[in-house]
Amino acid sequence: MLPAFLTSLRAQTVMPLYPDTIPNSRPGADEEISKYSDDGTLSISKVSRPELTVFLPPKEKAGGTAVIVCPGGGYVNISASHEGSDVARRLNEEGITAFVLKYRIPDDQTMINKEIGPLQDVQRAIQIVRSRAAEWGINPHRIGILGFSAGAHLAASAGTHFNQSYISNPQHVSLRPDFMILVYPVISFSDSIGHKGSRDQLLGKNPSPEKIKEYSNELQVTDHTPPAFLVHAKDDDAVPYANSVVFAEALKEHHVPVKVFYYEKGGHGFGLINKTSSTHWMDVCLEWMKGIQ
Repeated sequence: MLPAFLTSLRAQTVMPLYPDTIPNSRPGADEEISKYSDDGTLSISKVSRPELTVFLPPKEKAGGTAVIVCPGGGYVNISASHEGSDVARRLNEEGITAFVLKYRIPDDQTMINKEIGPLQDVQRAIQIVRSRAAEWGINPHRIGILGFSAGAHLAASAGTHFNQSYISNPQHVSLRPDFMILVYPVISFSDSIGHKGSRDQLLGKNPSPEKIKEYSNELQVTDHTPPAFLVHAKDDDAVPYANSVVFAEALKEHHVPVKVFYYEKGGHGFGLINKTSSTHWMDVCLEWMKGIQ
């Protein structure tokens, strides 16, 4: 956990995702570990108590749009700064309210069914933000999801599995994000282009063909899937850019608006800034967001 003084500096509010009982959870000690690398980036592992951190834009800039940010980390850890808080602050600069999701890391020791744990958490985050939209000055129809790498798999799952509620939702709050921003996303769990590490961590070493299909989001697209903006470097040797290709193709087949921004170089994990290019994907994305209805 972050020291209290760091938490207060980095965000206005940190809240537990579930105020009472965490669904699909096994009892046990909190073994969460936070580590800072030499370059100052924060990575969090063994997350069993999920949280949502609120980053409010300056009141004079607030435009009513909200984005829930899902950092990557291969479903092993959470890249909480360069794919989390740094992104939230950039969104705040544009008047966008941001929420960084610290979702549970799939683990049989802490969950009854680890494959649905992160999906429960992202649905709960959408539920909270939409149900409290008025409190935060948010348009409840302008709530998007942004994810990086495995966090983008989670974000894409939120955008393709919203018809099934994995959490208690007595008020029938819509769990559908209004748009998706997916950066070097893990989309497919297929043998050919899928990211095996993320698949193994979420589904186990020997998932059934049915489970692979269920969590291969390019196979779950419908006419009601939200619009998407995708970012990928063509030389990504961790998560092939074919993941973005197949997802974009599926969206187009269902007449869902999609824009894909490819870098020729940049590899994997560059976060907000791809140092091989003078073009910042976030600038392109912000323009795209203005056109979403």
